[in-house]
Amino acid sequence: MPTLRHFPASTSFAPLFSEQERAADEKTWEQIDECYFRIRSALTLTFPDGIPVAEFMLHIHDDSTAGWRWHDKPFDAVTP
Repeated sequence: MPTLRHFPASTSFAPLFSEQERAADEKTWEQIDECYFRIRSALTLTFPDGIPVAEFMLHIHDDSTAGWRWHDKPFDAVTP
């Protein structure tokens, strides 16, 4: 699994990713969605050439491992 390299703002997002992981463990779907919207509104995932991906899901775990999925088209019916 890839390991997240710390970037300057990473510590400010740590509580949000911890909240997301807790919500996933507890299967509180509304909270998972809320975390997703907050992450998506604050962060951008880009291709190596700097072009943003159309849609992504990012999970950074407390042990600093990360998982993500991206798609070249926006997800259907994604609204906060």
